[in-house]
Amino acid sequence: MHMDPRSADVIWVGIDLGTQSVRVLLADDTGQVLALGSARLTSHRRSDAGRRHEQDPHQWWEAVGEASRQAFGELPPACRSAPVGAVAVCSTSGTVLLGDDRGAPLTPALMYDDARAVDELARLKRRLAEADGSAGSGTAVQLSWALPKIDWLFRHHTTTGLSGRYVAHSADVIAAALVGHRVDTDSSHALKSGYDVAGRRWDERLLGAAGVDPATLPEVVAPGSTLGTVTHAAAAHTGIAAGTPIVAGMTDGCAAQIAAGALTPGSWNSVLGTTLVLKGVSPTLIDDPAGAVYSHRHPDGGWLPGGASNVGAGAVAGEFADDDLDALAAAAGRRYEPAGAVIYPLTARGERFPFVRPDATRFELGATSSRAERYAAVVQGVAYVERLCFERLAALGAPVDGDIRITGGGTRSDYWNQLRADVLGRPLVIPRTPEPAFGMAVLASAAGHRVDAPGVTVTQRAAAMVGRRAVVEPRADAHERLAEGYDRLVAELTRRGYLDDADEAAPSTGSTPTTAAQRLSSRYTP
Repeated sequence: MHMDPRSADVIWVGIDLGTQSVRVLLADDTGQVLALGSARLTSHRRSDAGRRHEQDPHQWWEAVGEASRQAFGELPPACRSAPVGAVAVCSTSGTVLLGDDRGAPLTPALMYDDARAVDELARLKRRLAEADGSAGSGTAVQLSWALPKIDWLFRHHTTTGLSGRYVAHSADVIAAALVGHRVDTDSSHALKSGYDVAGRRWDERLLGAAGVDPATLPEVVAPGSTLGTVTHAAAAHTGIAAGTPIVAGMTDGCAAQIAAGALTPGSWNSVLGTTLVLKGVSPTLIDDPAGAVYSHRHPDGGWLPGGASNVGAGAVAGEFADDDLDALAAAAGRRYEPAGAVIYPLTARGERFPFVRPDATRFELGATSSRAERYAAVVQGVAYVERLCFERLAALGAPVDGDIRITGGGTRSDYWNQLRADVLGRPLVIPRTPEPAFGMAVLASAAGHRVDAPGVTVTQRAAAMVGRRAVVEPRADAHERLAEGYDRLVAELTRRGYLDDADEAAPSTGSTPTTAAQRLSSRYTP
């Protein structure tokens, strides 16, 4: 990450409350990173307790203070007199807890992948089905959502004698600690808690099915809205000057999309971490009856559709942890494009995107003759799923003709970046600072600039602040060479029934495609 020691007229602060750490990033108006601080977080996991995953929200605040003081302590001397314009906070989507009427935590936080609310989810879906007379009602609500967890929290934390119990998302807790009172939440964090982003209100139908009292939920505001200013106590804890505006943030996925600069219609950010997450921009709301694709509101208007797959780099980390990945990649590029086997590399049972199938399982077609060929088959499988995701989005009517930005830990592999460009048949842009905390600094900048120029947008500020590190061009003929493996994967997914919904969504083109892959790709042109 590029650190620029020159002076700054104003500093924008982004805070990323992640799963394993808190990161606090300081940037100037041009997008140069002036300093970065971090602090570790610990989790409490138990697989024998319904896949429990909790964190102590009090630790979040301690870590924010540590990371922020570190960042401000590392500011170049020429920048230390610059004022802080605003601060924005992002956190994981679907993480939730109960707090008091001041915004302070009352319970542990149930993390996005805490899976104990199985009964609550089943009851919610049953009630929706009974009310609507449809067995498929409520399919969009998944176990990763906050809404069933909220029901679980109220059922399992029944402490009395308190002034009140209110729902809070991770970012809400940090914002409340910074400004000294309970805060409104943003529409991005509220989405999986039962907020209707189209109607701009809490969804009474979903809340009723979940048994959640609307009075326990925060008011919802647009990202970038001012929540308050830093108190003297919070200033002493963080090093952020008292009186600095705190503005509503977005989830970490949306923050990463801002950091990537994927904010114009048709552009996408494909995040290859442990799992694969795609987030793009559409002027219209994308309707996916299967619930694989959901949309946040674009902070400037329009929509941010996307989905998260259980396929990703975790498949490589799990199987090749003790291997020399550079050597495997070099051999794969020389000898195994395509590999003899096709692998559907799920990192866990079940799939969320490009289709919703809780019963989906990993499979392999054919055999591999070496570690290098097996590595090739796994990474090609991830790239094939990425292409399938884009084709599914196109079949649903999402524009996919803009830039594709790639971020996440997977981008550390030059070979994998090239392979993904080849499989997609598209150039891939690698952003300069692919940090969710940087995305929040950009959002804070837009909010700060709007004080003097009300028309300033997040897209405009991203254009001024987000840079490119590299562009990966697809190699000639590679797209066609790798298409056979893709066709085999799609055919097997179709044979197993996983792609039934996707095939139905693919529009007619006036001719009759002969394979499932051709039907899906009828709206996607490399």
